[in-house]
Amino acid sequence: MKIFAYGIREDEKTSLENWEQANPNVEVGYTDKTLTPETADLANGASGVVTLQTTPYDRESLEKLNNLGIKNISIRNVGYDNFDFNDLKDFDMKLSNVPVYSPNAIAEHAVLMVGRLLRRIPEVDKKFDNGDFTWAPTIGKEYREQTVGVIGTGHIGRVAIQMLQGFGAKVIAYDVYHNDSIEKQGLYVDTLDELYAQSDVITLHVPLTSDNAYMIDDNAIAKMKDGVYLINCARGELISNDALIRGLDSGKIAGAGLDVLDHENNVFGKNWGSIEKLPDPIIKNIAERENVILTPHNAFYTETAVRNMIEVSFDSNKDLIEGKIPDTLVFSKK
Repeated sequence: MKIFAYGIREDEKTSLENWEQANPNVEVGYTDKTLTPETADLANGASGVVTLQTTPYDRESLEKLNNLGIKNISIRNVGYDNFDFNDLKDFDMKLSNVPVYSPNAIAEHAVLMVGRLLRRIPEVDKKFDNGDFTWAPTIGKEYREQTVGVIGTGHIGRVAIQMLQGFGAKVIAYDVYHNDSIEKQGLYVDTLDELYAQSDVITLHVPLTSDNAYMIDDNAIAKMKDGVYLINCARGELISNDALIRGLDSGKIAGAGLDVLDHENNVFGKNWGSIEKLPDPIIKNIAERENVILTPHNAFYTETAVRNMIEVSFDSNKDLIEGKIPDTLVFSKK
C-alpha cells in the first residue's frame, strides 16, 4: 500500500514520521507542493492521496489522479468547499476530511481576539510603537459586561461558548440545528435578527455553504448594535469585505478580529515585507486599521491540531484504500 501526500510542511514532518512508524506496512511519499495538474504525476504508484490547500482542486488535477488509478482522497482539514463534487462523481472518487482536529485551538483564537479588541490592545501597541506609554484614551471593556452572540454551535462554537462563559460573558447563540446541551442552557435565539440586535460581540463558527455566503452584509450590519465587534475564524466568504469596511468607517463596527478574509489567497501565505506592499487594496485597507486584528488563517495552528490532522487524514486514507468506510467520509458516489 502506498499513500502520497501533497503540501507537507516542515511542522508536519514529525507527526508524519510517527504515523509511518506506527504503520510500517504503508509506504508514504510526499512533496511540499500542492496538488496541481503539474504535480499530480508525483502520486504515480499510490492508491490514495492526502492533501491540504486553500486553492481549488481543479478538474484536470483530479482527472490525472484518476488516470493513475487513484480513487481515494483525504484532506487534512475540515472544509471541502474547494472541491467540485461533480468532478469527484465523474471520476468515482471518495473524499474524507478531518472534521475535528482541535476545536479548542480555533475557539481559543476567537476568544483571545475578543479580549484583545475589548481591551483595545492593537491601539495600545500602536501607542507603544510611538513611545506613548499613557493610559488614555484607550479605555477598555470587560467580558462580563458583554453579550456575545455565537453563530454556529458545532464543536468549535460550543467550546467558544464555554470559554466565553468562563470569562463571565452573557452568551446567546443561533444555529439552524440545535445542540441539546446549548438548548438546555436556554442560549438559543430564534432568528439571526434577534442575535444581531442583542449582541455586543458576534463570533462566527459555521461552515461556508451556498445559503450563508456573505451573510454578514450591509443589511445584516445595519441590524446590529452600534459599536459591535465582529470575529471570524470560520470562512472569509461569510463576511463581505466591502460591507465590513463601510461598517468600520461609519463606526457601526467598533472593531474586528479576522483569521479569514474573502479573497484571502491574494495575500495569505506570503511574506510581503510590509503592509504597504499588499497587492489587494481592499485587504490592505482592512489590515491597516488599528481596530482590526488580522491573522493569516492560522487559528487552527497548534501542535495538537497539526498532529491530529496528520493522524486522522492518513488513517482515513488507509481505511479507504482497504475498502472501509471511515467516519470522516464526506463524498462517495455509491
